[in-house]
Amino acid sequence: MNLKSIFKDQIIFIKFVNPEISLLISMNINQDSFLILFNYIEAHSSSPLTLEDKEFIRELFVYKKISRKQFFLKQGEICKYCGFIINGSMKQYSVDDLGKENVINLYLENWWVADRESLLGSKPTIYNIEACEDTEILMISQEGINEMTKVPALNELTKRLDMNHGIAMQNRINNAISLPAAERYNNLFKTHPAFLQRFPQHLIASYLGITKETLSRIRKQK
Repeated sequence: MNLKSIFKDQIIFIKFVNPEISLLISMNINQDSFLILFNYIEAHSSSPLTLEDKEFIRELFVYKKISRKQFFLKQGEICKYCGFIINGSMKQYSVDDLGKENVINLYLENWWVADRESLLGSKPTIYNIEACEDTEILMISQEGINEMTKVPALNELTKRLDMNHGIAMQNRINNAISLPAAERYNNLFKTHPAFLQRFPQHLIASYLGITKETLSRIRKQK
């Protein structure tokens, strides 16, 4: 019996024979997840979080695991949650009439994931958001987002996120329209080098709006 099987058996034993320990493990995971979120908020805000703020935030967010290739959101659904990625990676894409995936966004740890148009407008999304790896997220509803303004640090954070989102979308459109393929790749290498390590080449190519062959040629020239 290998180590993986041993640990698997132990986890099953804990879950069914000792539910108190199973609950404790779950609580520890959630505490670690919220600690990551708290650190992120304080790093992006000039206002510190009080103990009351942290308890309030815990009430707004829900912890969830999403396995690789499972969906956070499917085309045709209404996006009801925004997710903060604790661990893992995701992709947002549309599918054309020929079944080709067109990647709109890629997400890693400490990124917020949602279809903003669907979430804010309560209308069906044209996108899929899928886990590329086993992923852990903290989810918050639209109602919860509205409540976030009660916490000074979160109010500041949401305004900054809105501004950064607008800038990022403008830059992405400009890159797609104005820059040749090699420059798009160079910009991605400078701004998000982790993408090139974590995502397969066909997703990178789709994200950049180029073919896999073009991406391969650019990489060989480096």
